Amino acid sequence: YCPSCKNDSNEVVKAGEKLKQSKKKAKMPSASTESQRDWGKGMACVGRTKECTIVPSNHYGPIPGVPVGTTWKFRVQVSEAGVHRPHVGGIHGRSNDGAYSLVLAGGFEDEVDRGDEFTYTGSGGRDLSGNKRIGEHSFDQTLTHMNRALALNCDAPLDDKNGAESKNWRAGKPVRVVRSSKGRRISKYAPEEGNRYDGIYKVVKYWPEIGKCGFLVWRYLLRRDDIEPAPWTSEGMERSKKLGLSVQYPEGYLEAMASKEKKDKVKKQTVKQEPISQKEPTNTPKSMRMGDGGKGEAFQLTQEQQWLIREDCMNQKLWDEVLASLKEGPNFLKKLEQSFMCVCCQELVYQPVTTECLHNVCKSCLQRSFRAEVFTCPACRYDLGKGYTMVPNKILQTLLDQFFPGYSKGR
Repeated sequence: YCPSCKNDSNEVVKAGEKLKQSKKKAKMPSASTESQRDWGKGMACVGRTKECTIVPSNHYGPIPGVPVGTTWKFRVQVSEAGVHRPHVGGIHGRSNDGAYSLVLAGGFEDEVDRGDEFTYTGSGGRDLSGNKRIGEHSFDQTLTHMNRALALNCDAPLDDKNGAESKNWRAGKPVRVVRSSKGRRISKYAPEEGNRYDGIYKVVKYWPEIGKCGFLVWRYLLRRDDIEPAPWTSEGMERSKKLGLSVQYPEGYLEAMASKEKKDKVKKQTVKQEPISQKEPTNTPKSMRMGDGGKGEAFQLTQEQQWLIREDCMNQKLWDEVLASLKEGPNFLKKLEQSFMCVCCQELVYQPVTTECLHNVCKSCLQRSFRAEVFTCPACRYDLGKGYTMVPNKILQTLLDQFFPGYSKGR
């Protein structure tokens, strides 16, 4: 050590040398596994590694390719899937539009959950100063911000004083509902682990009342309105089994936990166990991912979709490749998205132009290319010619709208 500054000379980075790994970083999972995340005790504020782009953030209704019963270990995964975008907040919405999703986590003891319907308490009324995650109720809630957004989903005129009840509750805007395992203390319908997507609900009514906390809170009654069976019913459990649905863990998480557990055992000098093979952890998550192995329930096409696919002659080769994955269930939509991705914007094609060389490009992307005086196919550089007429493939657009409802909104 340097006697004046007490720095270890081994940790000094000299000119031209690479930055050395700190002792703390060397102990983290990213140093010994393929994971890019260093898993800590909490996952609320970890950064997303991907973002749902198949539908916009203000999308109402189900997320294409995410069946009822899909379960994730952490909230950040729910956000990445686009089911509920906020990492922490219970309601996702806009006060001038409505609510798109909510998480039922049992934050209030006087909430009632009957499965097909439940009461939900609005946000606010807590003192969260000092970067607190949760605090005691100290003032009344108001019908503003996310509370107002959820009230707008009810098919009734907005009333911020007395609340309102819908005469036709099914006509209200849909809300995606996620139940958290944290709600097990007050609800038998909450999952035993992680966060589970339970389908679409509608707001029947909302009203103000004095809660057990002694302050005014806003209550909402939501009722299930989904064609897919609820995951706690026998029909829903059978469907989840066919689809191969179980808890999805982030990439590298199980390996990191196995490594940590192994180190803890060595540290505590417990009974020695045989070393876990490297193949075992990597195989474990696969059995917990939806549709792996092709054993899930086959994706069903409607008669109209089958007819439209036959009519889309120019993309017949692509459709043959996509239809081969029908037996893989929900993975069919992933294959479909990959096959019809625009090479320019890297998103699902919108107003697709099927070129003479049999590639699909967004009309707006192709127009942008032509404005730059590039008159070739963006995928293969086939010369389309300056006078090329861009005619959208309406059959393909109709099919994509059916498979991915709402994806074209805002584009």
